[in-house]
Amino acid sequence: MANSPQSKKRARQNERRFAVNKARRSRIRTHLRKVEEAIASGDKDAATAALRVAQPELMRGVTKGVYHKNTAARKMSRLSSRVKALS
Repeated sequence: MANSPQSKKRARQNERRFAVNKARRSRIRTHLRKVEEAIASGDKDAATAALRVAQPELMRGVTKGVYHKNTAARKMSRLSSRVKALS
């Protein structure tokens, strides 16, 4: 349990950041899932559109510190290659 005023404040800040990051991570996963579903259905137009929407969301997660830069790059690379393979 936090005892000093500084550690109590830190605990409050951590709770707020956790909630924000959890919501952001959930939103990113939702966008990625939409791309996956479009790929699974075989609809290249829908997959391309979903990928265009998901990319800035994923990169925003990188700038906010939710994902590592290389993790996001790897996810985008793999998804875009799978979308490109649809034809």
